[in-house]
Amino acid sequence: QTQQALPLLSKKYTFPAPQGRRPPPPARSPPRLLPPHAASSGDSMTIACGFSRFLSTTRVHSSTNRVLSLWFASCPCSSASASACASEPPEIAGDPDTVREGRAEIFADKSNSVFFNKAQVNNRDLSIAVLRWFVLKRQEEHDAQLKGRRADIPPEQHADGLDPATTGSEDTALRKESSLKAPKVLEALAASGLRAIRYALEVDGIGEVIALDNNEVAIESCKRNIYHNGILASSKVVPHLADARIYMLTHPKEFDVVDLDPYGSPAAFLDSAVQCVADGGILMCSATDMAVLAGGNAEVCFSKYGSYPVRGKYRHEMALRILLACMESHAIRHKRYIVPVISVHMDFYIRVFVRIFTSASTVKSSPLKFSHVYQCVGCNSFHLQNVGRINSKDKRNIPLPNFCPTVPQECSECGGKFVMGGPIWSDPIHDRDWATSILSNIRATSGLYEAYAKISAILTSVSEELPNAPLFVSLHSICATLKCTNPTMVMFHSAIRNAGYQISGSHADPLALKTDAPMSVIWDIMRCWVKLHPVKSQPENLPGSRILSQEPQLQASFSQATGGLVARKSPRFLPNPEKHWGPKMKAGRPLKILPIDKL
Repeated sequence: QTQQALPLLSKKYTFPAPQGRRPPPPARSPPRLLPPHAASSGDSMTIACGFSRFLSTTRVHSSTNRVLSLWFASCPCSSASASACASEPPEIAGDPDTVREGRAEIFADKSNSVFFNKAQVNNRDLSIAVLRWFVLKRQEEHDAQLKGRRADIPPEQHADGLDPATTGSEDTALRKESSLKAPKVLEALAASGLRAIRYALEVDGIGEVIALDNNEVAIESCKRNIYHNGILASSKVVPHLADARIYMLTHPKEFDVVDLDPYGSPAAFLDSAVQCVADGGILMCSATDMAVLAGGNAEVCFSKYGSYPVRGKYRHEMALRILLACMESHAIRHKRYIVPVISVHMDFYIRVFVRIFTSASTVKSSPLKFSHVYQCVGCNSFHLQNVGRINSKDKRNIPLPNFCPTVPQECSECGGKFVMGGPIWSDPIHDRDWATSILSNIRATSGLYEAYAKISAILTSVSEELPNAPLFVSLHSICATLKCTNPTMVMFHSAIRNAGYQISGSHADPLALKTDAPMSVIWDIMRCWVKLHPVKSQPENLPGSRILSQEPQLQASFSQATGGLVARKSPRFLPNPEKHWGPKMKAGRPLKILPIDKL
């Protein structure tokens, strides 16, 4: 068959150039590939040897061109024409709709066979911003480590021109390690491949990007989108059909960056993901099952993440801390531990960025990073207690099991019972230096981010949060318990600072108050406020009445405090850019089209 096809392919055929928009092909016919060297309107379009070479490089429907590819390999095209063919994606008859985000462009899938959510642009832009800074930070750490190793070698061994036999093998090894390899990225759940393509096109210094998925339809869509974005995406992004859990388990410590963005819970992928990341690498993980993490299904949360959530105003931050605690619990099984860099709640999901290191000695102190939460069912006061403690008499600083709970059987403020939740991550969930540096880079290159307003607002709030203040209280919730008028945010901030404590807001709630002040101080401040602004008489059995029946031990001052809350030049919380901005239906399910009058 090949020999019969060769005489036909060696001929030169001319066709008139198409006028206007080409009609779509028949319903069951494969897509027609048109040459990239098409002539302008009015000229003729020539299909010769160069176009044959171009067809041999395409990735769509390769089985239909199996006979042709044998002859295409020996095509005497010039290198210039071949590179031109490879750099231009094929033009598909019918011109399907495309979706453009950042520098990438993918084909729209109106049948929902491959998952894509426009609202995740915030997620992808934030991930690109963090990944850009990680590449720079990784290079700085490598240079500092290399400089430290060179400092251990005598200066005379660094002189040029010395005999390699006399300089020793250490200097030779340092020269080999001086060049840092580009970070290797794994997107474990690629779907359409948009995120992997954006990493390859928009992050300078990035290496190979493996786009992984267990769905054949998604991989075919990913291949098509990769080729559509040109030679740079094709040279870096490698689609692969495999189960993410098995693939990560068989590639331990191979990837510098691992991205987990599943539909729902990432719990099934965490154990293999923490083993797949290289030392000092970064693991980026999303969770969209907020009904589980926020306390709607506590028993499901315990079965997936090993922690009980508490339904308080701080539920979204607690969801972050439950996910971090779950990641740490998986990492310490393999003598590894996590260091959170950025942990945010936005829109309808949470997203955490953690670095992973290996150290058997550091793993022993992990109990100090976990805490149980005790929340009063009456006044919603909460207290945290670490799982482990340090024995001051033991010089080894090995954590021991903590003592009995410090909270009494009944709440000292309102007399209510305590409900216990956790364990949760009680260490800082952000690195302020990373947050401020990433924010500076985003502001310097604001035109590169479609969701610049959203991610800059979140990172601004993150950079202002108190690092050592787990969870937060809500001013409106406190006033609702006492049934009193609300003090302004400035007045409450000033009262906390005048009492000798620190206070800040939170990115998770515009009414949040993160402070290192104990709950007794907060209630004393509110008792002083109620004395200045009396409330109506209430039944004595209410939690607010019991709280106000006690005299304050602290005399609060609501005068303006230095370094208090200042006027904000930029917003911290933005509305959704359009209607129906939220989660989408899972891939494979038919989309529901509502009538216009019900939208």
